Amino acid sequence: MSIKLKQVFSGERLMEIHALYETAFPAGEKKPFSMIISGQETGLVEILSAEENDTFLGLAIMAKSGDRVLLDYFAIASERRGQGTGSAVLQALKERYQGMRIIIEIESTKCVDEEELVIRTRRKSFYLRNGFTMLSYYVDLWGTEMEMLSNGLPCPYEEYLDIYTTAFGTQVSDRIHFWGKHRLQLSSDSTRKRFSKNYGSISQNVHRGML
Repeated sequence: MSIKLKQVFSGERLMEIHALYETAFPAGEKKPFSMIISGQETGLVEILSAEENDTFLGLAIMAKSGDRVLLDYFAIASERRGQGTGSAVLQALKERYQGMRIIIEIESTKCVDEEELVIRTRRKSFYLRNGFTMLSYYVDLWGTEMEMLSNGLPCPYEEYLDIYTTAFGTQVSDRIHFWGKHRLQLSSDSTRKRFSKNYGSISQNVHRGML
Protein backbone atom coordinates (compact mmCIF):
# COMPACT_ATOMS: atom_id res chain seq x y z
CA MET A 1 0.00 0.00 0.00
CA SER A 2 1.53 3.28 -1.14
CA ILE A 3 0.24 6.06 1.14
CA LYS A 4 0.81 9.73 0.52
CA LEU A 5 0.10 12.45 3.07
CA LYS A 6 -0.86 15.79 1.56
CA GLN A 7 -1.43 18.98 3.50
CA VAL A 8 -4.77 20.46 2.45
CA PHE A 9 -5.68 24.14 2.55
CA SER A 10 -8.81 24.45 0.41
CA GLY A 11 -11.00 22.87 -2.23
CA GLU A 12 -12.97 19.65 -2.52
CA ARG A 13 -10.48 17.60 -0.51
CA LEU A 14 -10.82 19.94 2.47
CA MET A 15 -14.59 19.50 2.23
CA GLU A 16 -14.13 15.69 2.34
CA ILE A 17 -11.91 16.02 5.38
CA HIS A 18 -14.42 18.29 7.10
CA ALA A 19 -17.27 15.85 6.39
CA LEU A 20 -15.33 12.90 7.83
CA TYR A 21 -14.29 14.99 10.83
CA GLU A 22 -17.89 15.86 11.63
CA THR A 23 -19.08 12.24 11.50
CA ALA A 24 -16.11 10.39 13.02
CA PHE A 25 -15.75 12.10 16.41
CA PRO A 26 -18.05 12.75 19.40
CA ALA A 27 -19.40 16.28 19.62
CA GLY A 28 -17.75 16.81 23.00
CA GLU A 29 -14.29 16.07 21.57
CA LYS A 30 -14.46 18.26 18.46
CA LYS A 31 -13.06 21.74 18.20
CA PRO A 32 -14.76 24.17 15.81
CA PHE A 33 -13.31 23.29 12.41
CA SER A 34 -12.67 27.00 11.87
CA MET A 35 -10.26 26.88 14.83
CA ILE A 36 -8.33 24.06 13.16
CA ILE A 37 -8.15 26.00 9.90
CA SER A 38 -6.95 29.09 11.79
CA GLY A 39 -4.27 26.99 13.48
CA GLN A 40 -3.07 25.78 10.10
CA GLU A 41 -2.78 29.36 8.89
CA THR A 42 -0.27 30.01 11.70
CA GLY A 43 1.82 26.99 10.67
CA LEU A 44 1.20 25.22 14.00
CA VAL A 45 -1.48 22.82 12.73
CA GLU A 46 -1.44 20.54 9.70
CA ILE A 47 -4.60 19.20 8.09
CA LEU A 48 -3.47 16.08 6.24
CA SER A 49 -5.24 13.98 3.64
CA ALA A 50 -4.15 10.33 3.47
CA GLU A 51 -4.34 9.20 -0.14
CA GLU A 52 -3.52 6.29 -2.42
CA ASN A 53 -3.54 6.93 -6.18
CA ASP A 54 -5.33 10.23 -5.48
CA THR A 55 -8.13 8.35 -3.65
CA PHE A 56 -9.08 9.83 -0.26
CA LEU A 57 -8.43 7.34 2.55
CA GLY A 58 -8.71 9.42 5.68
CA LEU A 59 -7.55 12.40 7.71
CA ALA A 60 -4.91 13.27 10.25
CA ILE A 61 -4.94 16.61 12.02
CA MET A 62 -1.65 17.39 13.71
CA ALA A 63 -0.74 20.11 16.23
CA LYS A 64 2.93 21.05 16.61
CA SER A 65 5.24 22.69 19.13
CA GLY A 66 9.02 22.39 18.94
CA ASP A 67 10.01 18.76 18.51
CA ARG A 68 6.55 17.52 19.55
CA VAL A 69 3.54 16.76 17.38
CA LEU A 70 0.11 15.71 18.63
CA LEU A 71 -2.08 13.41 16.55
CA ASP A 72 -5.12 15.46 17.45
CA TYR A 73 -7.61 13.68 15.17
CA PHE A 74 -7.21 10.54 13.08
CA ALA A 75 -9.94 8.84 11.06
CA ILE A 76 -10.12 6.46 8.12
CA ALA A 77 -12.94 6.66 5.56
CA SER A 78 -15.59 4.03 6.34
CA GLU A 79 -15.12 2.09 3.10
CA ARG A 80 -11.38 1.64 3.82
CA ARG A 81 -11.56 0.41 7.40
CA GLY A 82 -10.46 -3.09 8.32
CA GLN A 83 -8.03 -3.36 5.40
CA GLY A 84 -4.80 -2.34 7.09
CA THR A 85 -5.21 1.26 5.96
CA GLY A 86 -4.98 2.72 9.46
CA SER A 87 -1.67 0.98 10.16
CA ALA A 88 -0.29 2.10 6.79
CA VAL A 89 -1.26 5.72 7.46
CA LEU A 90 0.31 5.60 10.93
CA GLN A 91 3.55 4.39 9.37
CA ALA A 92 3.43 7.26 6.88
CA LEU A 93 2.91 9.69 9.77
CA LYS A 94 5.92 8.28 11.62
CA GLU A 95 8.02 8.77 8.50
CA ARG A 96 6.74 12.32 7.95
CA TYR A 97 7.55 13.30 11.55
CA GLN A 98 10.75 11.29 11.89
CA GLY A 99 12.89 12.62 14.71
CA MET A 100 9.91 14.24 16.46
CA ARG A 101 7.96 13.05 19.48
CA ILE A 102 4.50 11.94 18.34
CA ILE A 103 1.83 12.09 21.07
CA ILE A 104 -1.55 10.35 21.03
CA GLU A 105 -4.55 10.55 23.39
CA ILE A 106 -7.04 7.68 23.76
CA GLU A 107 -10.09 7.37 25.98
CA SER A 108 -9.28 5.59 29.24
CA THR A 109 -9.64 1.81 29.40
CA LYS A 110 -10.73 2.12 33.05
CA CYS A 111 -14.27 2.20 31.70
CA VAL A 112 -17.06 0.34 33.55
CA ASP A 113 -19.37 -0.12 30.54
CA GLU A 114 -18.49 -3.49 29.02
CA GLU A 115 -19.31 -2.62 25.41
CA GLU A 116 -17.44 0.68 25.56
CA LEU A 117 -14.50 -1.04 27.27
CA VAL A 118 -14.13 -3.44 24.33
CA ILE A 119 -14.09 -0.53 21.86
CA ARG A 120 -11.54 1.41 23.87
CA THR A 121 -9.36 -1.65 24.40
CA ARG A 122 -9.36 -2.35 20.66
CA ARG A 123 -8.28 1.21 20.00
CA LYS A 124 -5.45 0.93 22.52
CA SER A 125 -4.36 -2.41 21.09
CA PHE A 126 -4.24 -0.89 17.59
CA TYR A 127 -1.74 1.78 18.63
CA LEU A 128 0.37 -0.62 20.69
CA ARG A 129 0.58 -3.04 17.76
CA ASN A 130 1.79 -0.18 15.61
CA GLY A 131 4.76 0.61 17.84
CA PHE A 132 3.38 3.25 20.20
CA THR A 133 4.02 2.95 23.94
CA MET A 134 2.20 4.18 27.02
CA LEU A 135 3.22 7.37 28.78
CA SER A 136 3.06 7.35 32.57
CA TYR A 137 0.09 9.70 33.11
CA TYR A 138 -3.58 10.31 32.38
CA VAL A 139 -5.16 13.65 31.47
CA ASP A 140 -8.60 15.16 31.83
CA LEU A 141 -9.35 16.39 28.30
CA TRP A 142 -12.47 18.58 28.53
CA GLY A 143 -14.03 16.24 31.07
CA THR A 144 -12.95 12.95 29.47
CA GLU A 145 -10.20 10.85 31.04
CA MET A 146 -7.50 10.06 28.47
CA GLU A 147 -4.54 7.69 28.45
CA MET A 148 -1.41 8.95 26.72
CA LEU A 149 0.90 7.27 24.22
CA SER A 150 3.98 8.26 22.24
CA ASN A 151 6.22 6.85 19.54
CA GLY A 152 8.54 5.48 22.20
CA LEU A 153 9.93 8.85 23.30
CA PRO A 154 9.22 10.55 26.65
CA CYS A 155 6.94 13.56 26.82
CA PRO A 156 6.19 15.02 30.27
CA TYR A 157 2.72 16.40 30.89
CA GLU A 158 3.92 20.01 30.81
CA GLU A 159 5.41 19.55 27.32
CA TYR A 160 2.26 17.81 26.10
CA LEU A 161 0.08 20.65 27.42
CA ASP A 162 2.33 23.19 25.73
CA ILE A 163 1.34 21.77 22.33
CA TYR A 164 -2.26 22.87 22.94
CA THR A 165 -1.23 26.25 24.32
CA THR A 166 1.06 26.90 21.35
CA ALA A 167 -1.29 25.66 18.63
CA PHE A 168 -4.71 26.69 19.97
CA GLY A 169 -4.17 29.08 22.88
CA THR A 170 -5.12 28.99 26.53
CA GLN A 171 -8.86 28.89 25.74
CA VAL A 172 -8.22 25.24 24.86
CA SER A 173 -5.29 24.29 27.11
CA ASP A 174 -6.94 25.70 30.25
CA ARG A 175 -9.60 22.98 29.92
CA ILE A 176 -6.99 20.19 30.10
CA HIS A 177 -5.75 18.93 33.46
CA PHE A 178 -3.32 16.38 34.84
CA TRP A 179 -5.36 13.39 36.02
CA GLY A 180 -2.71 11.18 37.61
CA LYS A 181 -0.02 8.60 36.97
CA HIS A 182 -0.42 4.95 36.04
CA ARG A 183 0.01 2.63 38.99
CA LEU A 184 1.77 0.16 36.73
CA GLN A 185 3.55 0.97 33.46
CA LEU A 186 3.24 -2.00 31.10
CA SER A 187 5.46 -2.46 28.09
CA SER A 188 3.77 -2.53 24.71
CA ASP A 189 4.61 -6.25 24.37
CA SER A 190 3.11 -7.30 27.70
CA THR A 191 0.05 -5.13 27.17
CA ARG A 192 -0.44 -6.49 23.68
CA LYS A 193 -0.26 -10.09 24.91
CA ARG A 194 -2.89 -9.43 27.56
CA PHE A 195 -5.23 -7.75 25.08
CA SER A 196 -4.66 -10.51 22.52
CA LYS A 197 -5.63 -13.14 25.08
CA ASN A 198 -8.84 -11.33 25.99
CA TYR A 199 -9.97 -9.98 22.65
CA GLY A 200 -8.07 -11.80 19.89
CA SER A 201 -6.48 -10.16 16.92
CA ILE A 202 -8.25 -6.83 16.42
CA SER A 203 -7.89 -4.11 13.82
CA GLN A 204 -8.70 -0.48 14.73
CA ASN A 205 -8.42 2.34 12.26
CA VAL A 206 -9.87 5.41 13.94
CA HIS A 207 -8.38 7.68 16.59
CA ARG A 208 -10.99 8.78 19.15
CA GLY A 209 -13.68 8.12 16.58
CA MET A 210 -15.97 5.34 15.47
CA LEU A 211 -14.59 1.89 14.64
